[in-house]
This record gives sequence, C-alpha cells and structure tokens, in this order.
Amino acid sequence: MEVLRAPIFDVHRTFSDGALAIDAGRIVYCGDYKPFPDAKTIDLRGGFLLPGFVDAHVHFPQLRIIGRLGRSLLDWLDRFALPEEARMADISYATEIARDFVHALVSNGTTTALIFGAHFVPATVALFEAAERTGLRAISGFVFSDRALPPELLQKPEDAYRASKLLIKKFPRYAITPRFAVSASEAMLEVCQTLAREHPGLWFQTHINEQPGEIQDVARRFGWAQDYFGVYERFLQNEARVVLAHNVHPREAELERMAARGVSIAHCPSSNASLGSGIFPMRRHLDAGVRFALGTDVGAGSGASVMREAFAAYLMQRVAADGVRMDAGEMLYRATLAGAEALGLETETGSLEAGKSADIVYLRAPEGSVLAGALKRVEDPTQALEALFTMASAESVREVRMAGEVVFSRKPDSRM
Repeated sequence: MEVLRAPIFDVHRTFSDGALAIDAGRIVYCGDYKPFPDAKTIDLRGGFLLPGFVDAHVHFPQLRIIGRLGRSLLDWLDRFALPEEARMADISYATEIARDFVHALVSNGTTTALIFGAHFVPATVALFEAAERTGLRAISGFVFSDRALPPELLQKPEDAYRASKLLIKKFPRYAITPRFAVSASEAMLEVCQTLAREHPGLWFQTHINEQPGEIQDVARRFGWAQDYFGVYERFLQNEARVVLAHNVHPREAELERMAARGVSIAHCPSSNASLGSGIFPMRRHLDAGVRFALGTDVGAGSGASVMREAFAAYLMQRVAADGVRMDAGEMLYRATLAGAEALGLETETGSLEAGKSADIVYLRAPEGSVLAGALKRVEDPTQALEALFTMASAESVREVRMAGEVVFSRKPDSRM
C-alpha cells in the first residue's frame, strides 16, 4: 500500500492535511492524515491532490489546428478542421498526432476522455493504441459521415457498419460516432441504431444545436423531425449512453425530452466563444434536469485543459443574462465527477472515494510563478482552489496517476 500526503480537494470535501491510501490501483482511504505504519508514505505537501479530470468531448484529429480564430462553425470546418481530418488517411501522420494528442490530455491532468476518432479506421486504431500505451481511459469511435463533407471523409453505411463491428470487438470502450446530423443520412443513423441494439452498453456521441445555421440545415434535411434532437431521438436506443456536444440553442421541448431520456450534454465554453456559437444556457439545463459535463473540444477549443474549460464556463456564466453562479466546488465537480456521471462511470472514477480507481492529478505551482505567490496569501482552502482554477496550467500538473500508476510526471524545474 502507498499513501500520498497533501492537501486534498475532492468533490464536496476538502482535507487541508490529507492522506490518500492506494492499494492494487484502488483508493482504500481518503481523509484527514493519519499514519499507516505498513505503507510507504510520500510527502507531497506544497501541492494539491485532486481527482483526475474527465473530458467529455474532444477531437483527436484536430490537435494541430487549435487557434484558428474568427470563423463560424461551418466556415471553420470547411477551412481548417475537415482538411486536417483528411490528413488522417496518412497512417504515419495519424500515429504521430495520436501520440501527441494523448500526451496533451494526460499532461493536463485528464485521465478519462470521450474522444471523436477519425474518419479512417487505421487512424482510430492508432488513437486507441496510443491511449492504451499511456494509460488514458479513452472512449472513442470511428466517425461516420455519408454526405455534405469532402468525398475522402465519406463512407457507405454498410462499410461503416462492418468497420465498426471489427473495432467494437477489439476495443470495448467504443462510442458510436456520427459526426452530426448534417453529414449523416437516415441510412447512416440506422447503422448507429443497429450497432446500439447489437452491442448494449456502448456510448453514442455527436453534436447538437451548436449554431443557428447548422440547426436550420438539419431542419431542411430532416423535414419530418420536430427539432434537432428529434432526429437523434428517432434512432437513439436506451442501451447506449448518449453524450451530445454543445446544445447552445435548445428548445424547451428538447430539454424536457433529453432529461427524460437521460441524455448528457458536453459543455464546451471555449469553443462556443471562439466560434461565436453563443453562451451555454446552463440555468435552463439545470432547471430541466439535463446532465452536463465539460469538454475541451480540441481544436475549436483553446487547448486540452479541462481546468481551463471549467474557468471558461465560470466566466461565460458571469456575463450570461441568467447566468449560474459557479463557485470553485462546482467547477471541480464539473471537471471531474460530472464527466464520469455523463459517461456512466461514476462508480469507477470522478472522485476520490474508497473503492474507486486511483485516478489522481497532483498540482503544484511552479516556483516563482504568479500562482505560487497567490497561494501564499490564501486564507482558506476555498481560496486555494479558486486560485488553481483561475491560474493553474499544464505547468502546474506535476504528476498524474491512472489506477495508482504514474502515467505522467513533470520535473520540478520543467515547464514543458
């Protein structure tokens, strides 16, 4: 058994001098510090232990197009995202991106992620394999599209079905992944429906209600549907765990039906701001009882840090007309356990409760940094957590553990 001693921030609880005991990859104790005579104790005071972060929406092929600013969604897709995604046909390039992408997530403290794979099966395999080597708990899938995209990104529904069957057999953490309704015909969505029926317990991920132009396009293509969610609703199965990204412009009837179906939303505030999509209606989701977590949405988002997304969500709600007042505890919940709940993994990860996987991030401000100075002046643990969410970056992620094993470590004097 191994014991980590440091201040601990867990969901809904804080220990200013805490102990986290790990045995066989599981948490056996989390609470106020006490001696464990038969265990190795590692003194990590000076930093903070938190649950590993959960990223509920991120695109692996888009790592190298972060920072393409000043575009709307469909223009940004055409100019930057889709050409880069076409490059994933080159397996050597895709393998390189997969390695860098997984490193980017883990080095920012992410231990679990729901990831959009590539439109190409070999590239999606490269992502899964990179995650396995690193230790990241990756849920992903081959991306379906059969219209409205460049020809090299399209598949026939029957080919998408056969490829998915092979991938599901090899990678059980599989997400059925139509890109969005604009690029998926009814025949392709029927493939999604069939896969969900044949393999209960899979995930289903796609996009919804991101920008008005997209919503209007969906309405033209699916004239029979009462709204955007109505398209997916026709093909969704209760067997699948459903996560829909964005939902910036939902109708009230959609929210009601999402709540009734147990659908979760991935809120991506940096992306929503960068693409001019709008401000996520957080209060309406809360009032309707719709679950939501955070997604970095690389590459429309600003990077791979879920902590940064939590702070972006806080900022966006501060200026929203009916904004929700998010405190540091709420930001921590959205960055961790809310993501695990959205993915149906709340009994496995997302907090530091005994019995869960020891998925942990150790944050420590670089010496001489503004964050380090601010932490010296805090008067209570809440202020320390506020400072971390405001200023901590990848440079503050000193160590990341997955099931108790160190999967990332940064030297104290390293900023890379």
